[in-house]
Amino acid sequence: MSFFPPPHPYPPDRHSGQGEVSARWRRADAPHDLVTASGSCDYLATGAGTRGDYGLYRWNMGPEPSGPGPHLHRSISESFFVLEGRVRIHDGRGWADAAPGDFVLVPEGGVHGFRNESGEPASMLILFSPGAPREAYFEGLAHLAAGGRRPSDEEMAEFYARHDTWWVDG
Repeated sequence: MSFFPPPHPYPPDRHSGQGEVSARWRRADAPHDLVTASGSCDYLATGAGTRGDYGLYRWNMGPEPSGPGPHLHRSISESFFVLEGRVRIHDGRGWADAAPGDFVLVPEGGVHGFRNESGEPASMLILFSPGAPREAYFEGLAHLAAGGRRPSDEEMAEFYARHDTWWVDG
């Protein structure tokens, strides 16, 4: 007899045995993994560290306007959870303010964007599933913003395609 069966089966076991010491702890005061002119990013759990299951990042935005316009991803979902401040989120229909505690899930192919236009610092968690190597995307954009050589339009299109980022009007 089974009490309260789950609505969907659990995935197959990936570990057997008694368990192991394998937790990873990132302290709140650890140095940021990426610092840009408009804020910083903390790599909480990368796709490499989760065996491709997900990537989790804390994006810390300064008070100046920043963030990507409407775009989509074809192979990954992206979720936002606002921790502090106000973040404008594009949900495919338009822009709206998200406050601390607000959560937005954008499935693959969903048009979305985010930006801080509040004039105050803001922070949010960004979750990608599956865990794509988004660090190379973030670091590439930071390099460009820091005054690196400006690639041609064709090179930028290839960079965005390589990182599953497709811009849309909105």
